[in-house]
Amino acid sequence: MQLEKIILKNLLRNEKYARKTLPFLIEDYFQNEEKIIFTEIKNFILKYNNLPTYDAIYIELDSLHGLTQDQVNKIKNDLKEIQNDAIDTNMDWLVSSTENFCQERAIYNAIMKSINIINNTEKNLTKGSIPKLLSDALSVSFDPNVGHDYFENADERFEYYHRILDRLSFDLEFFNKITRGGLPNKTLNIILAGTGVGKSLFMCHMAANCLSQGKNVLYITMELAEEEVAKRIDANLMNITFDDLLSLSKDLYDRKTNSIKANTNGKLIIKEYPTAGASTIHFKALLNELNLKKSFKPDIIFVDYLNICMSARIKPGVNVNSYTYVKAIAEELRGLAVEYNVPLVSATQTTRSGFSSSDIDLTDTSESFGLPATADFMFALISTEELENLNQIMVKQLKNRYNDPTINKRFVIGIDRSKMKLYDVESSAQMDIIDSGQNTTSGSNKFKQLKV
Repeated sequence: MQLEKIILKNLLRNEKYARKTLPFLIEDYFQNEEKIIFTEIKNFILKYNNLPTYDAIYIELDSLHGLTQDQVNKIKNDLKEIQNDAIDTNMDWLVSSTENFCQERAIYNAIMKSINIINNTEKNLTKGSIPKLLSDALSVSFDPNVGHDYFENADERFEYYHRILDRLSFDLEFFNKITRGGLPNKTLNIILAGTGVGKSLFMCHMAANCLSQGKNVLYITMELAEEEVAKRIDANLMNITFDDLLSLSKDLYDRKTNSIKANTNGKLIIKEYPTAGASTIHFKALLNELNLKKSFKPDIIFVDYLNICMSARIKPGVNVNSYTYVKAIAEELRGLAVEYNVPLVSATQTTRSGFSSSDIDLTDTSESFGLPATADFMFALISTEELENLNQIMVKQLKNRYNDPTINKRFVIGIDRSKMKLYDVESSAQMDIIDSGQNTTSGSNKFKQLKV
């Protein structure tokens, strides 16, 4: 007996199986008369919350319009065959076989629809939707989880509270404090700063640090050329200025590069796209290609930067406001982080008034307030003439789902622009920051570090 008929037979006669698999079965997985039978079974169960009898299916079939007599006879013969056959009792095999059936059908349907798109016979979809069709088909699976039961899952919840989550740590003390040890997977983390303040510098420094930890890093740039990003990371990892980097001999450059390679197990891939020329559809295609060609799966993704990405859902030229468009991009990037189980770091510009402000707030986010609403962690980089003279930059927490954002709300870190490096400063540098949220001993100038 064909697998389709085994599925239909158990949908009619095995309630446990039907309730387990019906949410994942769709009409497009079946063909011809089996599709008609499945549609009637599914409609009956959804309407009456019970398995249909064979008589009920017969009656429903008689009320259908557009069927030929040959089709009706074929359906009734199939139902008789199903009715007389013994049902299978191996539930694990049934469910596993049904899941494989759904996956194969989904892939087949996606390929056929893609062919129709290429041949211009599918008018509602463009060629840009083909990667998503195939990706959705490949992700078909039976997920038994229907939510967290507050009482039944109390033990799992307790374990979650005490589980040490995988986090990508910083090499900056205060950032590890405010994030409880680093960035968790499946998160969107945003840097807010004005032009030239240090958004790309921060991301390049963090990418270099992650590579030094042996992590795989994907750096997507739509602002700087691939070589310019690599140059910044070179200066950081080799701990030399741009001028010294450009004057290195080939032999010395190779020795430094090989030394960095020998001290890490990680890989760094830098991919450049045209400004406003790529969306998460392109990023997913890149990730799949890197996995196939280089066996490369990133531990963290950088996107430089969010506002000059395309939206995968809103077509260019559509008349939408910036709030909706940027919020859509933020949601898509966060979805990418969740799908690939990595932290994603990106940046956004301040408004014109925020550029000259020494106290940037969430309202200074350019184009869309929907971005901070979507982000898990967001902080501002603030530079003033006084801080520049001290080779420092101020960090202000704006949103933090990992910790209390009022603790260490403001702090300063050292910056060496010539080497594209950030570093911790002495605790005394934090002393005079107003509303810092840092713990200090009363009646003393001694700084007391806060333990998170």
